[in-house]
This record gives sequence, C-alpha cells and structure tokens, in this order.
Amino acid sequence: MLATPVLAQTQQPDTRPDTVVTTSLATDSVAQPSTNLLAASITLTQGDTIPQGQKNPFTEAQRREGENKRYLTRAVLPAAALIGAGVYTIQGNGLFSSFDARDARNRHAPEFATKVDDYVFFVPLAYLYGFNIFSSQNRHEVGRQTKLLIASGALTSALVWPTKKLTDIDRPNNDNYAFPSGHTAYAFTIATVVDKEFRHKSPWVSVGSYAIATGTGIMRMLNNEHWMADVIAGAGVGILSVNTVYWLHDKLAKDKGLNTTVAPTVLPNGRPGLGLSVQF
Repeated sequence: MLATPVLAQTQQPDTRPDTVVTTSLATDSVAQPSTNLLAASITLTQGDTIPQGQKNPFTEAQRREGENKRYLTRAVLPAAALIGAGVYTIQGNGLFSSFDARDARNRHAPEFATKVDDYVFFVPLAYLYGFNIFSSQNRHEVGRQTKLLIASGALTSALVWPTKKLTDIDRPNNDNYAFPSGHTAYAFTIATVVDKEFRHKSPWVSVGSYAIATGTGIMRMLNNEHWMADVIAGAGVGILSVNTVYWLHDKLAKDKGLNTTVAPTVLPNGRPGLGLSVQF
C-alpha cells in the first residue's frame, strides 16, 4: 500500500470539535488487495488517552483515576473515615480514646524513646527513585512523578498546618499543635505516591510503603509526641492529598497530547484504503 495525498471518506466520521488532519493509505493502482490485506485494513487503532507524562495505563484503576465516583469511593470516603475517627477519639472522646491509648503506652512502654520516626518515613522515597533507576515500570516519567510528589506534599502542608493552628491542642508531652500529626501525614503522602507509581509492579511495594508509614505513626505515639487521634487523622490527610492531586492531574492532562485513529476508508475512486486521523 502506498501513501497518497487523496482525501479519504471515513466510514465513521468524527464529530468532535478538535482539529483533525486526515491522510489515506490507498491500494496499488494495479494490484488488487488480498484477503489478508483487507482484513488488516479494518483494524482500528485507539487514540492515545494516556495522560501527559504517563508511560502506560498499567491497571484499570489507573485508567479510571479521573472518574469522580471512583475518586469519591476510593479516596474521599476512606480518608474521611480516618479523619473522622481521629476527631471522634480526640482526648477523652470515643470508646477507646486518645487518653486511653496514652495510658496504655505509659503502662507498657514508658521509657520508649527514639529518633527513627523523624527519618524512617523517607525510606519509601528512597526506593521510589531507586526503582526509577533500576526499573522501567514506573508509571510516570521521573520529572512528572516528582511534580506530583511535590504537589501532594504541598496540599498536605496546606491541610495540616492551618488545622494545627485552628485546633490548638497540646501534645501528650505538653508541646503545642498536636492535631493532626505532620510526620504521619507526610509518611502517608510518600507511601501513597509510591503505591500509585509502582502498585502494578508488585503489591509488596505498596504493603512495604504503608507499613513504614504506619510504623511512623505508631512511633510518634510511643515517643509521646502525638495522641492517637493525631496519627489517625494524619494518615487520612496524606491519603486524601495524593489522591486529590492524581485525580486532578488525570482530568487536566488526559487527551492533551496527540490522539491518532486509523480506520478503514473508501477513496473517491471507489478503492478501499486506510484513513489516518490525527487530533491536536
């Protein structure tokens, strides 16, 4: 088949308002197309609906990231449940309150003290970029991945620090600004980004990231730096921030690149061919 400048008549015209550039692939003017060639000509190539910077839509969940319903059920509701549980257990409230958790800590580990919780939540960040170096299965290109991480961290900060000022709750060690836990929020922010970028590679990547984030929150409580309510709410904030950023990114970036469609065509001379549609 030879490329010709003849305008094609597509069997299924595209009514979308985008600018479309169409060209055709026609059969040779002498030789008739074989059966196999005709069969191949009716193959339709889907448009590129991968968001900018994303290498491949690895999983169904990733392809549906921008759906409002999915965002509500998979991100907003779980995060709201965690934040709500944190509010419910503030100080002496709830069936098992933050005061109860503090008393249990004082009974079983009164001398516990470590600085590990100040650094351990960065471990998933280290193997996030380690995977980028040694694996080609990262979901987004490294530059866009970094921007998503920074945007998620910025949203986490925008939620955590004003809330700390607004609630003005003292910590169990009598320091101020307890609710919610910033360490825990950032730990779950990093863990959730790692989960989204490498979930398709192995579920153990996600399990390990969330285990480290959970351990960070537990150590904040054992160090007497935070109440249980602070830690639970911080986890919800981190999860919500990342999912919100990825949801918005999917909505803003999808279909912004070149989208191509190959469809069977009938040329003005009546011969079959292929039409290539490129949308900008």
